[in-house]
Amino acid sequence: MAGVAVSRDGSITTVTLNRPEAMNAFDTSLAADVADAVAAAAGDRSCRVIVLTGAGRGFCAGADLAHLKDIVVTRDRSRARELVTSANRIVRTIVSSSRPVIAAVNGAAAGGGASLALACDVRIASADASIGAVFNRIGLHPDLGATYLLPLLAGFGRAMELVLSGEMIPAPEAHRIGLFNRVVAGDALLGETYAFARKLAAKAPHALERARRSMHAAVRLSLDDTLALELDEQLGLLDMDETRDALLAFIDKAMTR
Repeated sequence: MAGVAVSRDGSITTVTLNRPEAMNAFDTSLAADVADAVAAAAGDRSCRVIVLTGAGRGFCAGADLAHLKDIVVTRDRSRARELVTSANRIVRTIVSSSRPVIAAVNGAAAGGGASLALACDVRIASADASIGAVFNRIGLHPDLGATYLLPLLAGFGRAMELVLSGEMIPAPEAHRIGLFNRVVAGDALLGETYAFARKLAAKAPHALERARRSMHAAVRLSLDDTLALELDEQLGLLDMDETRDALLAFIDKAMTR
C-alpha cells in the first residue's frame, strides 16, 4: 500500500493518504488501499478509534487528474466505473466501520476528497483547510455519496448551492454550516484530533459502535422504526459486562457525591 501510511498510537489507528505530491488524489489502486486500511483497522480488536488524514498540505483532491484524463480521452466506461466503484468502497467502509472515524482535515478536501471527509463521523479541520463539491468544474457529476452527505450535514438549500456553484469554501464557513465540527490552528490539528480520539477510545466500545450504527440508520427510518431500533440496541447492550461495569461505576460515583 505505497500510497497509504498506517500508524498506531495505543488504541488509535491513523490512516494517512500518502501522495502529497498529488494532493493525495486517488486512482483505482489507492482507493482500494485506503478502503483496505480502514477495514483492517475496524477489524482490529485493539483499535478503538480510526483517524483519517492526508500527508502534506492537502487532505484529498479527489480523483487523480492524470488518471481521469486518460479515462476521459479513451472514453473507457469500464475504467470509469472501476474508479468510482473503488472509491465508493472507501465511503461504505467508513460508514459501516465498527469504530468511530475522525477526519483530520489538514488542507483542501475537494470533490471525492470532500465526500471522504463528510463520510467520517467527526471532522476536525485546520484553520487553512477548505472543502468543496467541485465536480462541475471539470464537467462531472457529484459522486462518492456527495449528494447524500451534503444535504444531510448542511441542509438541502445550502447543499444545492455548494453542488451547483462548485465552490471551495474556507474552514470557518464550513464550520458555520456544519460541514466541519471544529476548526483549530494548523499546528494544533493532530494534537486536538488525538485528544478527542482518546476521549472516544476510553468509552465502552460496544456502546459507541451501536450508537453510531443507529445514527446512520435513523436518517433513513421513520420515527417508529428508529424507536424500535434503539430499543433493540439498548437491550443488547444491557446483556454485556462492559455496560454493567460502566453503568454501576457511574451510579456508585453519583450516589456518593
